[in-house]
Amino acid sequence: MGLASTGAPWFRASMSSSTFSLLSPRSPLSRRCTLNFRRSVTENRVRKVSCSLLKVEDGINDEACELVSGVELSLGEGADNIQAYLFKAVKNNNGTGILLLSDVFGFEDSSTREFAYRIACNGYNVLVPDLFRGDPWGRDRPKAMFEEWIGRQDPQRVAKDIESSTKWMVNEFVAAGISKKLGIIGFCFGGGRVIEVLARDGGTCFGVGVSFYGTRMDPSIASKISVPVLFISGDDDPLCPVNVLRDMEKSIGSGAKVVLFGERGHGFAHRPASPEEDGDAEQAFTMMRNFLYDGLVVNNS
Repeated sequence: MGLASTGAPWFRASMSSSTFSLLSPRSPLSRRCTLNFRRSVTENRVRKVSCSLLKVEDGINDEACELVSGVELSLGEGADNIQAYLFKAVKNNNGTGILLLSDVFGFEDSSTREFAYRIACNGYNVLVPDLFRGDPWGRDRPKAMFEEWIGRQDPQRVAKDIESSTKWMVNEFVAAGISKKLGIIGFCFGGGRVIEVLARDGGTCFGVGVSFYGTRMDPSIASKISVPVLFISGDDDPLCPVNVLRDMEKSIGSGAKVVLFGERGHGFAHRPASPEEDGDAEQAFTMMRNFLYDGLVVNNS
């Protein structure tokens, strides 16, 4: 049993060439938002989503979720080129950039894009880069092949792609004087990379970080992190041991906070698989949202 639910709806999303559907599992009626395609001057595909009918959590103005645009981006050139997707709050945009690092299923996965979309609905600009260069882990692959696959994801290449994504966001938001600091969020594989990024960054670009059940984390580098970090995980997740989280919490110091959800395993916050996990996912989202707001909006205003 997890922490108490906030009671807000958990929206389901599916993406196709023409529609973005947001569904509440607690209602038999779906709420659909139609996306109209157009080409920007840079030939990036833009998707606009009208969300005036959606409910948002208590205390959040409905207008904050009225419009979100989605843009397919190509960052860098030649061998350094990577694909990414940017969600931008069109109305009530607070100007803050968020880098979202996916799990092993990649940046096109519907659960990851749904989560990014929800963050954008709260006023942010969320960039989701392709960490696997078009070769994410597939659910149809034999589990026995996972270690071979992950071994092909060169850590230096992944780090370089994250750095390129960070530089793009700095140029787009920080250098323009819109956002003073960026935020970074990661799930699973991406959650582990959050720790590496923040340790290297030293507070230069990023103001806060959120790691959801990070995997393959190196606690020895946590002491190099100088910004607040929120760790969210289940206490029954073998891929993200509680003792590792506690060690990093101590190493980082007063800016770190570990939140554990009882009897929850891996992936519950962005892939809830039951009504009980829906409730915990909602509370996790609210914690993250408040953490981002306090660290990036209030403290930088």
